[in-house]
Amino acid sequence: MTSIERTAYPRFKRLITAHELHLFFSPNRDELEWAADATDCDEHLLALLLMLKSYRRMGCFPALEDVPEMVVDFVRRAVELPEGTLPAYRAERTAKHHRGLVRKQAGVTYGQARARGTVEQSIRKEAAAKNRPADLIDIALEKVVEAGLELPGFSTFDKMASKIRTEVNASICTGIHDRMSAAQRAGLMRLLEDRDSDGTTLFNRLKKPAKGPAWSHFKNLTKRLEWLDELGDTDVWMDGVAAGRVTDFAGRRTRRTPRSCGTSSPSNASRWSPP
Repeated sequence: MTSIERTAYPRFKRLITAHELHLFFSPNRDELEWAADATDCDEHLLALLLMLKSYRRMGCFPALEDVPEMVVDFVRRAVELPEGTLPAYRAERTAKHHRGLVRKQAGVTYGQARARGTVEQSIRKEAAAKNRPADLIDIALEKVVEAGLELPGFSTFDKMASKIRTEVNASICTGIHDRMSAAQRAGLMRLLEDRDSDGTTLFNRLKKPAKGPAWSHFKNLTKRLEWLDELGDTDVWMDGVAAGRVTDFAGRRTRRTPRSCGTSSPSNASRWSPP
């Protein structure tokens, strides 16, 4: 599972400044009148206002228990509700009805099927050139926002990125395998079986980094390159594979065997984290 902190998926920050509270979470008079007309108790009023302001800030509905206490306190004081009033719904149908009211107020259409389709399409397209799950999730986020759709839950993005990435990686590896001859595949497998004079496998020889700039090292590196060329024409093997994927697979050489190119890897940290 990809950590949400490594992605741009909107979430509350751990620390929210007073300026951010006033800028993003202050209900105006029209919003307060709208919420008061739609609710019948203080708890529902507070919950509806929190959903409205959170949705307008993040494009999705956080669970009420995930709304930071400082945000709850700020909104409660802003609309002069009794101290100790907590946002809560006695029935899920009320919460569902209020989410519908917020969408209408925000002028968005609830289209989860369309949003999921956008997520799948964008991830599948980008996975041919990118491999990091967080990158795939961030691109899908941008496409959903551009389409003016409500964001699906983070788990939807994460599961789709994992599933589609695995499928694309398997397809890439199958293509590489099929472009090799039987003799070339056998030769690669021998890298894990045959050993050098020091007892290590030939695959270990393949992974060794170049040594310092010396003539003897250069000659040894030239001999190793000639040996590698004898394994097969890698340009043919990698035909049609995006350069970024080739670089990504190459960067795993010290951590993976040649048959494990479908596993996960770390990703970049989050680039955006709204309050």
